[in-house]
Amino acid sequence: MSWAGWSGRAPDVPSYRVRMALGLLRGGDPAQVLPAALAEARTHTAVEAGQVDVVRGVPWVTVRFEAPDDLVASTVGRSVVTRIDELVVVETSRVTRRFGARWLPLR
Repeated sequence: MSWAGWSGRAPDVPSYRVRMALGLLRGGDPAQVLPAALAEARTHTAVEAGQVDVVRGVPWVTVRFEAPDDLVASTVGRSVVTRIDELVVVETSRVTRRFGARWLPLR
């Protein structure tokens, strides 16, 4: 068996991500936002990655995860957004599915 090109996940499990633009902190430590998002996603599914970016002064949190279908992915995304909204105002969020190199919104 060759491990070349192996990504660590089953090829038939779609990859999704939830991205959130964050506003004002509701209190607490901002360093806890990403770990809380990852922990919430892990209660539902396998998490592939998580990161924080700052785009034009706006912090964005991204959590990438696996789900068997769009309905489950939507549920995971809502759960993560609800949890993070307890810590910081979520200005906007979107769940997308990976198709090749592109991330497309759920329908």
